[in-house]
Amino acid sequence: MPKSVEILCPKCDWKPDGRAWWMCTCGHLWNTFETGGRCPSCKRQWEETQCPTDGGGCGAISPHLDWYRGLDDWLVEELEQITILSPA
Repeated sequence: MPKSVEILCPKCDWKPDGRAWWMCTCGHLWNTFETGGRCPSCKRQWEETQCPTDGGGCGAISPHLDWYRGLDDWLVEELEQITILSPA
């Protein structure tokens, strides 16, 4: 993950601490941000992520991608680099 991208709850700014706060419907417990929202056990791709109240968060459910603050800016920078490096 680029340093310019920070992972925070889009509703309350709770920052994940790296612990396994999320449980899949298959029963697997893991840190959803290590896999981009994909359960490493059953491979289900989660499009939404709940902010864990047990970890001190607000309990709100938000699109998984909304947790990546600064991702849009990083992507624009990467696309600009591709444009600069590609032949005209």
